[in-house]
Amino acid sequence: MRVKKIKLKNFRCYKDETEICLDDLTVFIGKNDSGKSSIFDALEIFFNEPKNCPDKDDLNVYADDEIISITCIFEDLPEQIIIDATYPTTLQNEYMLNSEGYLEIQKFFSIGTRITNKVYAVAVHPTSQNYDDLLAINQTNLRRRAHDLNVDLSITDQRVNTQIRKAIWESSDDLRLEQLEIDLSKETAKAIWDKIKPQLPVFALFKSDRTSTDQDDEAQDPMKAAVKEAIALQEETLNRIAEQVTNQVQDIADRTVDKIKEMNQELASQLNPRVITKKWESVFNVSLTGDEDIPINKRGSGTRRLILLNFFRAKAEQESTDKDSGIIYAIEEPETCQHPNNQRLLIDAFENLVEDGSCQIMLTTHTPVLARRFNKDSLRLITKNTGGVEVLPGDNVEALNSIVDSLGVLPDHDIKIFVGVEGKNDINFLRIISKILNNADEKIPDLEKAEKEGKVVFVPSGSNVELWIAKFKDLNIPEFYIFDRDNPSGMEPHYKDEAERINALPNSEAVHTSKRELENYIHPSILISEIRNYAGPENVGRDHDFIDIPALVSQANNINTRRAKRWINTYLVEKMTPELLTEVDGDNDILNWLGNIADKLKN
Repeated sequence: MRVKKIKLKNFRCYKDETEICLDDLTVFIGKNDSGKSSIFDALEIFFNEPKNCPDKDDLNVYADDEIISITCIFEDLPEQIIIDATYPTTLQNEYMLNSEGYLEIQKFFSIGTRITNKVYAVAVHPTSQNYDDLLAINQTNLRRRAHDLNVDLSITDQRVNTQIRKAIWESSDDLRLEQLEIDLSKETAKAIWDKIKPQLPVFALFKSDRTSTDQDDEAQDPMKAAVKEAIALQEETLNRIAEQVTNQVQDIADRTVDKIKEMNQELASQLNPRVITKKWESVFNVSLTGDEDIPINKRGSGTRRLILLNFFRAKAEQESTDKDSGIIYAIEEPETCQHPNNQRLLIDAFENLVEDGSCQIMLTTHTPVLARRFNKDSLRLITKNTGGVEVLPGDNVEALNSIVDSLGVLPDHDIKIFVGVEGKNDINFLRIISKILNNADEKIPDLEKAEKEGKVVFVPSGSNVELWIAKFKDLNIPEFYIFDRDNPSGMEPHYKDEAERINALPNSEAVHTSKRELENYIHPSILISEIRNYAGPENVGRDHDFIDIPALVSQANNINTRRAKRWINTYLVEKMTPELLTEVDGDNDILNWLGNIADKLKN
């Protein structure tokens, strides 16, 4: 399952019900104390139900009542769910989905002298009398209800509640379906909730103010789990050793008592030899050391945090595997204590995780470097005012302007040029191909090196290019944009209008690839050797310049297109040589682009 939306009411600064839409990767931006961390803490309460949470201090001070509401709306729902024995049903057949066809689970927390909670499904459900409460009654009463309504159960397995409910509902011509709250604490409704819960995503929260030592839970738990797993594999051998040691020690203890008897019978009678064994995992205490056996605790704070962040991921992934569910990573300020190079690596890692399709990621940040790298659809601006808290999506012009104004473009810089491309895979392509060409000719810039030196800033055009352009103009720094042609030769490039707007601006230039996209600048010989069926009959006579290479890789390797593009723009690009580029790029597109960038870097 995947969380599509969350709703908060009366939780901390969220007094009125506030709806927040989530993407695969969502980046929350806002001033301190605007409500970013509260979103993460609310989800921690919803998914993990920590003891004594929420507490009375979590209740909004202006709340009209003492009820905190936290709601999650899920999509990508399981096709089937088993409630009774092995009989499959669906959430739709059980009338458990809301008006949009999603699973909406609402948790209420009553904050009074004793904190209690209730769980409801907000669903379009029958409201007709005798048909509205079927989820709340047991099997005996279901049969009685069917009898009272003259429902024929002769072909229905009366041992299965799901089938009895289905027969009763199907017998009515007017169920009067309405959206309402179904109490999931009653009888069979609770049984359904108990079946749904294990399929919810694992929620893993990494706070910005954690201690970051090798004794942190996120570091210890994966290692302890590894110890348990290793012990389990050797359990028979270890138990045999334990028995031998126990017998030997017991024998020595018995002999000792016998010797004491020779000297003091009264003392010996008070002694009873007993060997106590401990669990094997308690024998092992795991810590991490780096170069020259220096413990993590003695390393720099940035290194400690980076290591702990990945232990945190390991723990969450292990739990997700055990549950056979997805993962939601919620990470506060991942840039904390990190060098800009590490920040870039973190962003790449987050985006790759999302592309693999197994998780959602939520981040908070105060850093323009991070915010600028993400697509505008991933951004959420949180603002707090006298009217409450407002969460605006990144594709909202007002929100984008506020994001840029509040974060700025760059805190300080030695930037020589902004290089705009369509996405992060294009960035990777240019980094690698420029390094290959630079190794053969130092006049060609190594863009990755220039990026690390702060001279080049890549701007994915998917991340609100128009807005960043407007902000860049005041910096008087050259801008160079590369757009995919997409359309075949003879047709206008897909981004013709955008390129013309950029070329009309001072100190700015936009070009199009002469081929379909950057992947088409990889030599056919590499594609033939690496992609099954690339040279197959379906491609005979086709123009290499406009073949959809990511689609071919996706089909050949049975992976999604995003992963295919990542593989092409890392693994395949690295196989290129200057000679192969000369053969495939007859118009010298790439050399001309890099030459243009090199001229700007000299200024």
